[in-house]
Amino acid sequence: MNILIIGSGGREHALAWKLKQSSRVERVFVAPGNAGTAIDAENVPIPETNFAALIRFAKDNCVGLTVVGPEVPLVAGIVDAFNAEKLRIFGPNKAAAQLEGSKIFCKDILHKGNVPTAIHKVFYDADSAVAYLRGGPDMPVVVKADGLAAGKGVIVCDTRDEAVSAVNRVAREREFGSAGDRVMIEERLHGQEASVLAITDGDTIVTLQPAQDHKAAYDGDKGPNTGGMGAYSPAFLVDDCKLHWIEEHVLVPTVHALNRNGTPFKGVLYAGLMMTAQGPKVLEYNARFGDPECQPLLMRLKTDLLDVLELTVEGRLYHLDSLQWDPRPAVCVVMASEGYPDSYEKGKVISGLDAAAKHENVKVFHAGTTLNESIVGRSTDGEVVTNGGRVLGVTALGDTIPDAKQAAYAAVREIQWDGCWCRSDISDKAAPG
Repeated sequence: MNILIIGSGGREHALAWKLKQSSRVERVFVAPGNAGTAIDAENVPIPETNFAALIRFAKDNCVGLTVVGPEVPLVAGIVDAFNAEKLRIFGPNKAAAQLEGSKIFCKDILHKGNVPTAIHKVFYDADSAVAYLRGGPDMPVVVKADGLAAGKGVIVCDTRDEAVSAVNRVAREREFGSAGDRVMIEERLHGQEASVLAITDGDTIVTLQPAQDHKAAYDGDKGPNTGGMGAYSPAFLVDDCKLHWIEEHVLVPTVHALNRNGTPFKGVLYAGLMMTAQGPKVLEYNARFGDPECQPLLMRLKTDLLDVLELTVEGRLYHLDSLQWDPRPAVCVVMASEGYPDSYEKGKVISGLDAAAKHENVKVFHAGTTLNESIVGRSTDGEVVTNGGRVLGVTALGDTIPDAKQAAYAAVREIQWDGCWCRSDISDKAAPG
């Protein structure tokens, strides 16, 4: 079977790498891909939102299954477009993808399902939001742009003045564009965050191993939110008992609420959770594999991923046997460009990739990279250049979390480019061993 993966980040590289391992897969195409997918698969120079060109390519190249990585094409309706042409595609349709595309839609579904989440209020203009803040107590809140903002439309505020400034950024200065057409102000929850991903065909739910993302830019969870600076799995703060509770009180009622709402969901249901003193509460939902959570999860998954995705698309996920996992934990460290998550330069030559690749139990997943045109199709150290803010996701397995961390950072130290940086504390919140 030929597979087409939509996207260009670390998640898409991990998906291509994993699906290529299936004995039933012949060719893996990635559109548009990056320098890593050019080596592990075949890149296709089609933008992820050019649905007509992607459909033509899928037909011309006998693609048996298309897998959508990022949220933007999902929210824009790529699944609907492929389904209309009778092409098999993994991911939720446009209506269901609003679970990620609109934080307000997500809250409505959570309330319909009686799923625990933070108290919130919605505003359609900056004046109303500021008046609400000025008229209430000076307390920590979270200000969110309603729409997609590349993981950066959530601003955690300690004081009223910070919250007013955040509202102005979202709704007046339009820092996140049309995502700020509506603003949500939410109570600030306290605790550690965890990511629980599940795959569902709208009926059966298969829960993956828990993971923990590191959203803040700097060590100690300081600095602005990013798309994710690293992740590890399993996340020991979600033990088997808590995972069962999350399945029963979060995932199952969410799927039922989406069905009752007339927006049945097929694909990856990614619950971002805060593990509060009162129990897990949903911060947000994503409608696809997380990035960088996807990387350590797929490093550990032993089940043929193609089987899982095909059964989901066909509505036969109940036929799937229990997922098999490598018992070893995995840690992913994101290496970023200087200036990220704000402005950064592209085109910096990356060295040390070949040396890092020689480390045992390590895989360097590419995200914001590209190859010089003269070397497309081959890997030569020093000829890969940066093409984004989050550039690489160096992922390693180890007998324990500290072992996996040590292996990941040993490979990180092999890699250099002008201005590269990363957090030094990925996975430190995990329980020892």
